[in-house]
Amino acid sequence: MKALLLPMTTSRSNPQEKAQMTLPPPNKPQTTIQIEVPPDLQPVYSNLARIAHAPAEFVLDLARLLPGDTKATVTSRVVMSPVALKLFVQALTDNLGRYEASFGTINIPTGGLSLADNLFRGPHPPEPPKEP
Repeated sequence: MKALLLPMTTSRSNPQEKAQMTLPPPNKPQTTIQIEVPPDLQPVYSNLARIAHAPAEFVLDLARLLPGDTKATVTSRVVMSPVALKLFVQALTDNLGRYEASFGTINIPTGGLSLADNLFRGPHPPEPPKEP
């Protein structure tokens, strides 16, 4: 799995100014960052997200909603700065494009039902076999 890391720095010339996030200049060599994943880290499945924001941060609550349930369980909360979130969205868009180039277009259900209705509708009995 290839990870795209976009380093960010803060610059503040005047203490009264707001901190601004800036990317390193394009001619500056990228720094290699070692990412350590603890061996006991458990993956978390999420099929639902609630996104909230304030001027200084975005909050992403990742949740799991099982078919037939009426209550979702938040499994992770991620808090990011607006610039970090925008860079994250760019990285996701890039990776999604590469995924679809390799494995085909991901089709999103359409046709009257909302995405949530398509994903979380109750179980349906199998259709009877059609007569030959």
